[in-house]
Amino acid sequence: MKAQLTLIAASLLLAACSSPAPRPDSGVQSPPAWQSPDHRGAVQSNRQWWTQFGSRELDQLVEQARLGSHDLGAAVARVRQAQASATVAGAPLLPELKAGINANRQKLLHGKGYSQLDVKPDNRSLDYYDAELSASYEIDFWGGKRAARDSAVFGVQASEFDRATVELTLQSGVANSYTQALALREQARIAELNLANAQNVLHLVQTRFDAGSATALELAQQKSLVAEQQRKLPLVQQQAREALITLAALLGQPVQALSSPQQAFAQLQWPNIASGVPSDLLSRRPDIASAEARLAAAQADVTVARAAMLPKITLTASLGTGADLAADLLRTTFYNLSSGLTAPIFNNGRLSAERDKAKARQDELLETYRGAIINGFADVEKALSTIRGLDEQRQWQSEELGQAQTAFDIAQSRYQAGAEDLLTVLQTQRTLYAAQDMNVQLRLSRLQASIALYKALGGGWQVI
Repeated sequence: MKAQLTLIAASLLLAACSSPAPRPDSGVQSPPAWQSPDHRGAVQSNRQWWTQFGSRELDQLVEQARLGSHDLGAAVARVRQAQASATVAGAPLLPELKAGINANRQKLLHGKGYSQLDVKPDNRSLDYYDAELSASYEIDFWGGKRAARDSAVFGVQASEFDRATVELTLQSGVANSYTQALALREQARIAELNLANAQNVLHLVQTRFDAGSATALELAQQKSLVAEQQRKLPLVQQQAREALITLAALLGQPVQALSSPQQAFAQLQWPNIASGVPSDLLSRRPDIASAEARLAAAQADVTVARAAMLPKITLTASLGTGADLAADLLRTTFYNLSSGLTAPIFNNGRLSAERDKAKARQDELLETYRGAIINGFADVEKALSTIRGLDEQRQWQSEELGQAQTAFDIAQSRYQAGAEDLLTVLQTQRTLYAAQDMNVQLRLSRLQASIALYKALGGGWQVI
């Protein structure tokens, strides 16, 4: 008995003092620096990166999404599931205790009874009461139980990282939809201004046509331009409504409950974001951390599968009592100690197949982990490259917009004076409208490129 109790105590001590399995190594070497020039600035990534765009409306929308998003709520529920699974997986590291109380009655219906049913002529029933407290424990010689616990703990971490990924995706989605809604509203405003301007030109052409100084061709051309801009306006307005519908869905509410944004698109600003060095990315992106945790869980699962192929020792101890009368239940007590050794002999290759399956799963998740790292590097590189290209485009587009406005003003005044034909006015008008529209598109792209860079860098998330 003392030897058995000593084995139990030693096993419990090992289970309590065991440390989690080490983190896996991906084998991927981080480049020393980003290929695209680093846009360094005073603004560092933080958990509330969206506040750097200078919009209180956006701040409020992100908070609403955090509270109302059904996708984020589902991710939180998955974390609780993983935590419960970890509790289940860690339970076998300690003995299992059970208690039971039984009351039995046997009654002889016919005959004289037998040795286990020794009844009296005046009382043909037999009562019996018993109570038992039992403990059972499987000694974790091969580390399979600890590995199962480690696998579940890594699963909890992975689910927490997945929740952070969902939250980061939600935040960037809200920011993108919000900026897109403002940009489309600005494009609709520009379209309305250009439509009004085209109608003014049409009125001028109509006046000149009525006076005989403009041709029917010129009148038809201007009417065609007015019709074209009238056609484009509903399309932009439709896209603006769709952006609001998408934004409302991210917030977890119908679009009818969403107030129309009030901030002007031109008031939005983008920060200078310090991207750091590529090696920092491994601790800044929750999706990479999730892939790492799942790989660590898969490594522990291999240990579990190997331990299942080895012998198992189970210890059982019980303390009980029994009596014919309930009042005498505690007067007679007994204990029982037992141990058992079981080992797999033949299972038609099932256990070895489970081991091979676990190893293949580990290889799969190793490649997934490596892919997550490479894709993370690619996301940052693309965001940095996009920002650089957009900044160069916007520099020249500002010049393009200014010259288009000047050309249109000159052409319109010369046409009014009869020194220019309508074709020139039409061309400069189309050029101006396209330049104004492109200015909004480039600004939107620049804002969304900053959002993409924040997301690529993991926002303000850090491994704790």
